[in-house]
Parts: sequence; C-alpha cells; structure tokens
Amino acid sequence: MVINKDLLDEFRTLGLIAQVSNEDLLVKHLSSAVRTVYCGFDPTASSLHIGNLVPLLALRRFQLAGHKPILLVGGATGMIGDPGGRSSERELKSEELVRAFVAKIRTQASRFLEFDCGENSAIVVDNAEWTEALSVVDFLRDIGKHFSVNDMVRKETIKRRLQDDASGISYTEFSYMILQSYDYVVLNKKYDCSIQMGGSDQWGNITAGMDLVRRMNGNQAFALTYPLITNSDGTKFGKSMGNAVWIDAEKTSPYSFYQFWRNCADDDVVNYLKIFTFLSKDGLRQAALAHEQDPGKRTAHTLLAREVTRLVHGEEGVNAAERISEALFANKLAGLAIEDLNQLALDGMSSTRVAGHSTDLIEILVQSGLAVTPRGEVTAGQARKLIKSNAISVNGEKVSDMTLVLDSELALYGQYVVLQKGKKHHHLVILAED
Repeated sequence: MVINKDLLDEFRTLGLIAQVSNEDLLVKHLSSAVRTVYCGFDPTASSLHIGNLVPLLALRRFQLAGHKPILLVGGATGMIGDPGGRSSERELKSEELVRAFVAKIRTQASRFLEFDCGENSAIVVDNAEWTEALSVVDFLRDIGKHFSVNDMVRKETIKRRLQDDASGISYTEFSYMILQSYDYVVLNKKYDCSIQMGGSDQWGNITAGMDLVRRMNGNQAFALTYPLITNSDGTKFGKSMGNAVWIDAEKTSPYSFYQFWRNCADDDVVNYLKIFTFLSKDGLRQAALAHEQDPGKRTAHTLLAREVTRLVHGEEGVNAAERISEALFANKLAGLAIEDLNQLALDGMSSTRVAGHSTDLIEILVQSGLAVTPRGEVTAGQARKLIKSNAISVNGEKVSDMTLVLDSELALYGQYVVLQKGKKHHHLVILAED
C-alpha cells in the first residue's frame, strides 16, 4: 500500500482543515503506516444531505491516500442528540424511527467508500453495538469518572447552549460528549483507530475523546476538523428555498440536485470544486481559469454539477438531469421519459396536482400564479392576455385557444402537462385520480 505523505498539505490546500491536534506528530503518524480514521454520522433524518458530503468525501480522500476509514453511524448517540450547533433542545426521536434512519444512512454512506480493497478496506459500525450494553453504573463509574464537569462546561458547544438557551441544557444532551468520547475509546481498542475527524463545531467533543483514549487505553490519538461550509453570502450551506438538499433521490431528485450545484453563486463555485470533487490540481486550475475569464459561460458551474451528481447519483443521474435541463431550455418536452417527469413532479419545479382528468387552462394559469400582472395581482384577465400574446406553451407547443382544457389525452403519459410562460417560467400540472 502506497501512503500519501502529503495528505495534510492537500487537505489544507483544499480548505479542509480547521483545527488539528499535534500536527507534526500526526504528519509522522500518517506517513509511517496505514492508519485508521473515523467520522460519525448521527441519524437525525431518513437521508444524508449535501453537508454530509464533506466528511464522506474526506474519508474517501484518506482511503485514496492509503488509510482505513471507519464510518460510524450513531444508532445510540442519535437517540440522545448532539447539542452542537443548536440553541435549544432537540426533539427526541423514537427508537424505531432512529433504527430506520440508521439502516438508510448506512446504505447511503457506503456508496462513497471501498469495502474490498485490502488492509485499508472501509468498515461501517453502529455505536449502539457497544453503548446499549452499558449499564448505568458502568457508564458512571468506568467512563464518567474521567470527565470534569468544570472542563465540560467550558467546551464551546456546551458553553454556547448555556448562554443561548434560557432553559440551559438537559443532562441528556450534556452526556452526549461522554458517549461520543467512548466511541473513540472502543474504536481505538477494537480497530486501532487513532484519528477522529469532524466539523469544527465538534472540536470539543473530539478532543475530549482523544483525552479519554489516552486515559483508558494509554494510546496516542489525534483530532482533525474541517470548516463548516457556508455560502459566500454567509448563509448555511445546503439550503435551497429553505429545504435541505438530500442525497436520497426520492427526497431530492437528481435533476434538482444537479441544478443546486449548477446555480451556485459565482463566488462559491471554485471552492466547491475543491471540496466536493476529486478533480486533479490541473483540472481545478483549468476550471478556475475558465471561470475567471468568462463567468457567464458557467463552465465551472456545469463541471461542478456533473462531478457531484455523478458521485451521488451515477452517470445515469447526470444524463437524466442534463436531458431534463435541455428539454426545458429548448422547450422540447415531448422527448422526456416518464421517469424524467416523475423527477420534476418530485421537486424539480412548481406544480399543481389536479384531482380528476382535466382542468381549464385559464384556471390553472391563475391557480399556479403564472398569470401575474406587473402590479403583482393574479387574474384571469392576465391569463387571457398571456395566451393572446402567444406567451404560453403547453408541453412545448404555443397555444392560442382561450377555452383549452388540459386533459389526459393532451397530457404526457396521460398524467403530466408542462406549462411555460416566456423562456424561464415553468409549471407542472399533474392530473391525478379523483
């Protein structure tokens, strides 16, 4: 196995290092043998989102550099809730729901790592395996005795909660740090794991685990964090119209996933290419140069969208996303497959579901909001004006009939009607069963 001795330098160049413990020692540690690194993912939803790609791809970079990644799914800690990054108590989820989330996340995360490549093959573990077997007495006596409450309240995640939340913090969330630290002890003892990675808001938890490894196992351990990614305007990364962008194709379609990256801000695109793709240094340099010379061509944006969509949804996902994009841009909707329209129905564009097999065109133009006047009013008169001025297309064809009824015979696959106003405004009508 060839070990990449410049891994930390590469991480820093890519903007993937926020904090690192004992850096000189860690460089020597990584350079001398295959090392095991882990990152935890708590099952707070039924899918990972694009913010989770940062640690997932970082684990992949460790593996490509010759090291062994462990992906830890928090079946136990997910029952507690990490207080980090929150100003109030989390809503506790049922054990059954958490177990369902664990199963889905395990499958999703497994796509990004190699599990049959020799000594650095990745593994997936669930901390419920060792945490649920702990008795309260064992937890308090064998683990809790190593933690000073004075030190814990000085940790940033706890301190911020005590300052921001008038009700303080429950013992449930206060104990999260201890459970996460014990994960590190178990993985160190069982798998010789010596590096834990996480977001910069996890620094306190990770260093607490590093210290617990030393106390309980007598071993040297390391902490490494990456910056929390934000958009150039300072908003939280991964939010689109207030909703998370999910990895699960049934929650965020490949088309919408592709469009999220394609439409990112000019100031963000080069940074995202570094973090979310595996382009070579030369490839990154060429993309940055093309963007600098002519941002309007969106060469870097298209490259970013293709690369990340390919990582998450495969070549088929890229092809479908670009096929749908081209069809909408060129107003050639008749060539879309039923699967493409299903993607648009999921979350790809604004839509109206009609109970029955038909609806009046003018009525739906009003209901959809397409018939909006310059004053911001939505009226039937504006709908008629748009039709009369040849501004409305139905399934790619201009229409002039004021009495047109959208029915199953007109609909694509008997179900979908795509309305278009001008060049950029689309609306999907879904003819559903009564």
